Amino acid sequence: MGRPLAPSVEVRRAGDRMRTRTAWLDSRHSFSYGAHYDPANTHFGLLMANNEDVLAPGSGFEPHPHRDMEIVTWVLEGALRHEDDTGHCAVIRPGTAQRMSAGSGVVHSERNAEGSREVHLVQMWVLPGSSAGPPGYEQLDIGSALETGELLVVASGMRKHAQDRAVSLRQEHAALYAARLPPGVMVMVPGAPLVHVFVTRGVVQLEAAGELSAGDAARITVGDGQHIVAGPGGAEVLLWEMRRGLG
Repeated sequence: MGRPLAPSVEVRRAGDRMRTRTAWLDSRHSFSYGAHYDPANTHFGLLMANNEDVLAPGSGFEPHPHRDMEIVTWVLEGALRHEDDTGHCAVIRPGTAQRMSAGSGVVHSERNAEGSREVHLVQMWVLPGSSAGPPGYEQLDIGSALETGELLVVASGMRKHAQDRAVSLRQEHAALYAARLPPGVMVMVPGAPLVHVFVTRGVVQLEAAGELSAGDAARITVGDGQHIVAGPGGAEVLLWEMRRGLG
């Protein structure tokens, strides 16, 4: 038998992300996106996009199409209004888990729901387990559960999360977790072939990687249960567990 693979952690700093700036949008991309293309950075595992967006008051993304993608949106500040051509219309606020399955095709818009302040959000795209199928939408407020300081299952297609996930994914090999950590509180990274850690607020210490600040990410291959500890001001993290990559 061969030796087991050793874990590896690749840190990607906030300032190294690709950036799109317009009169109403400031967007930072963890992977190739739109006009920004890096053939060496198109995805990690099943995660195809991890965009951190700030939308000006009264602005947003006009109706545009998607297909064959699981899209999870996590609002950090403000409120985002979602509308699509299947009849779904909802406002997403901090602490809301929202998943849109583009399926065979959907047209949707996303706009700042408030007229006086920016909306700040992270949007993540994961490949579905199978193509086509009808579009779908699911949303749940988990804000009160976040206050426990535990690692919560936001979205998952894994069988082990059938009872404790907030919303479902059409991808049985992927799960998204969130944790809002008080100062000094620790959570464990799930042991998995591929794990993506993204810090949305504050500062954390990640075992085998050191300090990560807001906007920093860590790409873990062959994760073995590293721990994350929040800094003095507390922190929030989003974490993808992936049991396989592309192909």
